[in-house]
Amino acid sequence: MDIAKAVIARKSIRAFRPDPVPKSVLEIIMKAALRAPSWANMQPWEFAITTGEKLAEIRRRYTERKGADANPDIPQFLQYPEPYFSRMMAAIIQSHDSVGIKRENRQQREWWEQQQLNNFGAPCEIYIYIDRSLYRRDGEVNIWPVYDCGTIAGMIALLALNYDLGTINQARAVIYPDILREVLEIPDTKLVLIGIAIGYPDLKNPVNRYTTDREALDKLVSWHGFA
Repeated sequence: MDIAKAVIARKSIRAFRPDPVPKSVLEIIMKAALRAPSWANMQPWEFAITTGEKLAEIRRRYTERKGADANPDIPQFLQYPEPYFSRMMAAIIQSHDSVGIKRENRQQREWWEQQQLNNFGAPCEIYIYIDRSLYRRDGEVNIWPVYDCGTIAGMIALLALNYDLGTINQARAVIYPDILREVLEIPDTKLVLIGIAIGYPDLKNPVNRYTTDREALDKLVSWHGFA
């Protein structure tokens, strides 16, 4: 697929078919993604690519803990200033509307939360983690390894399209990192950053039929020194 077309075509998938993703395809994707740039070629990322019973166990244990306070390794804000809050809420409302979720219907909202905990039915989840010492040391925080991991996550999303796969980056997938450490044997010396659900999109599901808006170019980009 043409790179520009892939960037425009990429979207977050919130309903997957159960068909397994061949390990051979994931290996091709990951081998290419590992060419992603990083600060001084540090390559801070590590991955736990999970499917089958291991992923099912994580989902079961997340469901058992549903409603408990989240405790991610990288803190997540509960409130955001404008205009970021409005952008986020517009996307949430759009996803809810696509599957008929009403704000006042608690049962529907709980069902949607369960879909998130179940990785939207994706047969595979890619967990990205880094060494704890890269992020925080002597009371100081270094954001560059996290930035680098965001870059490689984008690479994975684009490469997936070449194999008719879809993805969604999931902060919700890492809200209970202690469970991930136990099931996936990730050492406590590591920080789990994000999960990427990956699989074959369910194109019949209305949640995958809409596309979120983007701000206009002139609103976000300024030009300097051009004629």
